[in-house]
Amino acid sequence: MNDPAGPDAAGRAEQRVSAWRRLAGTSVLLDGFHALKHALRFGAEVPVAVTADREAALALADELAPDVRQTLAALLTQVPEQTYASLVPRPHPTAVAALAVRPSREGRLRALARTPRGAPVVVLDQPRNLGNAGAVIRLAAGFGATGVVTTGPLDPWHPTVVRGGAGLHFATAVERLEVGELPPGPLFALDPEGEDIRGLKLPDDALLAFGSERSGLSAAVRARADRLVALPMRPQVSSYNLATSVAMTLYHWSATGGAAS
Repeated sequence: MNDPAGPDAAGRAEQRVSAWRRLAGTSVLLDGFHALKHALRFGAEVPVAVTADREAALALADELAPDVRQTLAALLTQVPEQTYASLVPRPHPTAVAALAVRPSREGRLRALARTPRGAPVVVLDQPRNLGNAGAVIRLAAGFGATGVVTTGPLDPWHPTVVRGGAGLHFATAVERLEVGELPPGPLFALDPEGEDIRGLKLPDDALLAFGSERSGLSAAVRARADRLVALPMRPQVSSYNLATSVAMTLYHWSATGGAAS
């Protein structure tokens, strides 16, 4: 095992693997170098991180994330490739994985409810696709949205969602709520029958609600909506991908007065 930590490297690796197995059931899986990089940048508490190739991971840090290189060097423990593969459901091409402490629900709810807000909250109404939900969280973090709320059974902290979000769950408030628990603010719901978004200015304290691609908005979100809003779309095209719809809407918000932080 090519671990520069010295003669005690094997024992340290065993300790880290034992810690991983103890913590895995209650922690957030950060799957891949980029997920770990983003989580560290936004203050995640990471008790254990492993890699099958420490030298390659630190070379990536030198190239892409020098701001967290020192932290990664202290965190990353090299383990055999077979051991690494046994710890994750699907090995990442970067051969890096870590466990992070999930932020408190109370803290996330406070962030979502705080007023006045300087950026919208994205609401995914009954989403179905884990990868799409992750892509939306990545978008929301990039635009500086206050948070992403899901309704329905999908867990927005599922490992596949976190993987799709590239660790940016730690850059915005991510929570699952019932429709009646949504944060305060005017709710703009995306719907093909709504007003053309190009004629509207979305307020910073808006809730931006998006239905599933298959069934659209739920009756509960329609009843809660203050306005229905439509994205421009060519006739006979039935829908956009969920993440594309969110990207178009957040771009419109930012281009008409909102600003990514």
